[in-house]
Amino acid sequence: MQILITKDGSANIGRIVEIKENEIQFETDFGKVTIPISKIEEIKEVPISAFRDGKYWFPNPNATRLYFAPTARMLEQGEGYFSDYYLFFPGIAYGMTDNITIGGGISLFPGVDVNEQVFYFTSKVGLKATKDLNIAAGILLVKVPDESSTVGIFYGVSTYGTSDGSITAGFGYGFVDSDIAKKPMIMIGGEKRLSQRTAFVTENWIFPEVDQPLISYGFRFFGERLSVDLAL
Repeated sequence: MQILITKDGSANIGRIVEIKENEIQFETDFGKVTIPISKIEEIKEVPISAFRDGKYWFPNPNATRLYFAPTARMLEQGEGYFSDYYLFFPGIAYGMTDNITIGGGISLFPGVDVNEQVFYFTSKVGLKATKDLNIAAGILLVKVPDESSTVGIFYGVSTYGTSDGSITAGFGYGFVDSDIAKKPMIMIGGEKRLSQRTAFVTENWIFPEVDQPLISYGFRFFGERLSVDLAL
């Protein structure tokens, strides 16, 4: 199927059946319409499976993360995003290639000097092992205020499923300089799309020598380019 978006923001779903010099014939469920080529902003081709009850279920715009933890899915080359956690922790990420993503950010606590803010950098390398399985590995580096040590996590993660429902599991070894933890922390999470614009998301951590796991769950609300997470 094709989604034709005109410059006034209207979206038409159907197929192009004829192209003329200055206009096209576009066939929809309501019949054929004539659209001037000069009025066309974009034409997207999408699989028929992306339509449910006549609605276009656009791809999940936040497929590379659960809440804080990454999934094993990668940004495509040239893709990027801006994120913000708890207002004071903005960050960015960018797909260097289809298999390499980098990102970073800085805390923005009011009244705190720049050299006392928290800086972080992250990189992830991954690949699509099968149709429904992605695997990845990466590193998170954090600069803690008033500390000269390098703090971070080495991690590995895998994601199995589709964009509408998946399970993610991973592990990470924390380190300070060259001192690496002897036991890993473990993360298990997942997401399930509930409707065109909502999904259930959970992310849970098991830490070494800690009796109780850290459990989180909530909802993701999204459009084609924006998502908002509200969770406990």
